[in-house]
Amino acid sequence: MSLPWKLITVDIDGTLTRGHGWQYIADGLGRRPEFDAVMEEFRRGGVSEDRHLERLLALAAGHTVEEVLTLVASTPRISGIRETNDRLHGWGIRVALLSHNPPYVGRWYAETFGFDGFAVMPGTYGAPGALSAPVGVRADKPGGLRQLTEQFRIPLWRVLHVGDGEADAALFPRVGGGVAFNSREAGVRAAADLVVDSDDWSAILPVVRRLRPRAER
Repeated sequence: MSLPWKLITVDIDGTLTRGHGWQYIADGLGRRPEFDAVMEEFRRGGVSEDRHLERLLALAAGHTVEEVLTLVASTPRISGIRETNDRLHGWGIRVALLSHNPPYVGRWYAETFGFDGFAVMPGTYGAPGALSAPVGVRADKPGGLRQLTEQFRIPLWRVLHVGDGEADAALFPRVGGGVAFNSREAGVRAAADLVVDSDDWSAILPVVRRLRPRAER
């Protein structure tokens, strides 16, 4: 099968997870009220995105990576992630994570579900023995996109980005195509080339087959 797409970049929270993944981490750590307060402040525009993410990931401070990943493993997700990635690999397409998560979460998803790589937030998160409040966190999906395209040597016009948030919508014009997957944001859905609402990652397969890169339309 000859397809134009050579790399699919995928958001995690709200795209692969049912709701925000850090909500479930906060629940498991007994810190849900803090999670709700952090999210509400960001929705009100009272804090920068970088500071918001620092506060969100600081919910794991004092716990080990293993403790947090146990909660990540039990997070409700859409179905068919590894199976669909295997199908995409069979079509000659790489699939990579592009997320505002720390490296240990990106690595877990990549290893568990067969993603070819991941680009996550730079920053210092502490040692595995005891995570600390993160330092130097920077929301930079454009930088992560550049990292992945350089790693796989794939031009931007052959990249399809899939996500549900405003940071994902900002990437859509930079690549060959953008898919709003399970997005609740009207602006994200409007910015996408296609909108998909599904409980199974396999819903991306017909999109990959029929959507053409913007440069070819």
